[in-house]
Formats: sequence, structure tokens, C-alpha cells
Amino acid sequence: MTSPFDLSGKVALVTGAYRGLGFAIAQGLARAGASVVLNGRKKDLLDTAASELRAKKLKVSTALFDVTDRDAIRQGVAAIETEHGHIDILFNNAGIQRRGAFAEFPLEQWNEIIATNLTAPFIMSQAVLRGMIERKYGKIVHVASLMSELARPTVVPYTAAKGGVRQLTRGMAVELAQHNIQVNAIAPGYFATEMNRALIDNAEFNSWVCKRTPAGRWGEPDELAGLAVFLASSGSNYITGQMFVIDGGMSVAL
Repeated sequence: MTSPFDLSGKVALVTGAYRGLGFAIAQGLARAGASVVLNGRKKDLLDTAASELRAKKLKVSTALFDVTDRDAIRQGVAAIETEHGHIDILFNNAGIQRRGAFAEFPLEQWNEIIATNLTAPFIMSQAVLRGMIERKYGKIVHVASLMSELARPTVVPYTAAKGGVRQLTRGMAVELAQHNIQVNAIAPGYFATEMNRALIDNAEFNSWVCKRTPAGRWGEPDELAGLAVFLASSGSNYITGQMFVIDGGMSVAL
């Protein structure tokens, strides 16, 4: 009997996939049998990531385009569908962070954060939906954040964007369920990624994370892969509109 978590024959597109959580998600999906398309804006880093996965005998290809550029997205998705025939799974992982006091936060950086973290999942999802609706099948997973529910100083725009991702997930799920398309979100807590390097290297902040998290440590990117595979698989066919927090227990502890 085929495992409900077997992704053989499925094509998955992962944005922001050349490092960090995106790379871990892509690797997990490929190990489960999917043909994975790595997306990003930096060709050299994409090629390096793809080579690393191919060295492990995994099925991967690359798609170089900016997830904030609607025309580039349309062209990129069309090229993927021409090469692979279809896109079954989309992980909207690409994201950026900018920190600063809210009272003086630059509008330009606010717009940049909203464009990458909230608008990009919207236009990426629209680009793949025509094919998914025609085939009556699709899995869309947004990468939200612990900041979709909670807040900290200096990251108000990021918190606003990720809160929007939570509600985008719910709204899409309700509208698209009739087409057998499930839309869910993963909300990571503090993971040891390049985007968090400055925080990891800050002894005071690192100590706070380890003390505040019941697991006593930062998450490792690979620890996201199992949940990603589950939400991409037939094992989650009756789950939609949900946000799954993966944070070592931080959000449930006082």
C-alpha cells in the first residue's frame, strides 16, 4: 500500500529555496519523492543548492525569478508548467526581515516587507491556481511565523505582514476548498537560519531564546521538513485553513 506521505509524481515549487527553511522544505519534499523546483533571485546560490540536492539523487530543477514581480512570476510559472506539465504543490516561503523602531520606521522598508512577505504569496498563489483549479487538485502552504500571533519590539511591519499571511491562509482555504485545493500555513518560531544570524550571534538574545523556549534551544531547519511533507501530502486532504506553529513550545509557555 502506498504511504499517504509519498509525493512521487508530484511537482512542488518552493520559493526562497536556496537556503534556510526553504532549502529544508525543498529537501524534505524531494526525499518524499516529489520533483522540486527551487525558486530564488540569485542564480549562483540556486545552482549550488540544486547541485547539493542532486548529489543526494534527488529530483530538482531551478526557477530564477523575483516573487515580487508579477510578470516574472507569470513567466516563471508558465515555464515550469511547460517543463513539468503541472504544479501540484506551492510553498510560499520567501521572506525578508527589517528591524527598527516603529516611530521612525522607513516607509520604503515597510513596503518592501509587505511586498515580499504578504503580497508575494498572494500573486504566487494566483499564478498557480488556474492549473490547480482545472485539475481539481492542489496544495498551497504559506510560511507564516510565530509573529503571526505574537509580537516583539522592532519588528512591527514583519508582524503585520505575517498576521496577514494567517488571514490570507484562512480566506483562500474557504474559497478554494470547493476545488479540492487545501491551503495551510506553517508558523516557525526561532530557527537557526541565516536570516536570524544577527540574533543568534547576540549572546543576550540567544540566551533569552534558549531560556524562553521549553525545548531549550533554537529549531534546526530540517525539523520543519516532516510537517512540510505532511501538508503537501494526501495525509492532509481534509485539513485546510490551519496554521501549524512549530516553535519548541515557546507559544504555549509562560
